[in-house]
Amino acid sequence: RGFVHEETSGDILEEARESLTQAIRGSNKEARRILAETFEQVRQNFKNTFLTLFDGGEADVFFVDSDDPLEANIKIVASPKGKKLHDISSLSSGERSLVALSLLFAIYLVKPSPFCVFDEVDAPLDDANVARFVKLLRSFTDHTQFIVITHNKKTMEAADNLYGVTMEEPGVSRLISVHLDDAERFKAHGSVNRA
Repeated sequence: RGFVHEETSGDILEEARESLTQAIRGSNKEARRILAETFEQVRQNFKNTFLTLFDGGEADVFFVDSDDPLEANIKIVASPKGKKLHDISSLSSGERSLVALSLLFAIYLVKPSPFCVFDEVDAPLDDANVARFVKLLRSFTDHTQFIVITHNKKTMEAADNLYGVTMEEPGVSRLISVHLDDAERFKAHGSVNRA
């Protein structure tokens, strides 16, 4: 008679637990690697987009409170030209908006999105900052279609199409649209007819 080894349910559970533990370790190791690589790409892009939006200065984003990127918090520091490097909470609302846009565009450089909606992100910006925002926005239009909700005339001037809602009668909204290329052609054509 041969020797027959019968596994107990306890042995089976122990093997399953060990197998699951190894799978989790492998997954965590791969997640750490991917996160670290992606984070470094975003970090470098953030520094560059910050320079573009602020026309100088320096910024950084890094892990804090843990050596494990899966457990760490993220800290953002920014120093517009002429200021000392500090936490973003001490920046003005316009500066914080530009820092947030710098980070968003830094992420888009790593993982572009086909659509993006901005809701009055330019509201706290002065004209010079709006001009830099629009310039950066235009540099992404090959990969991303932007819908920008704004009241800023400078941002509207940079748009390809404008859509608005008017209320000609109380309680009745009406959508209007202007395709700026068509408006320019109409303007040019109209001025020729008057001559």
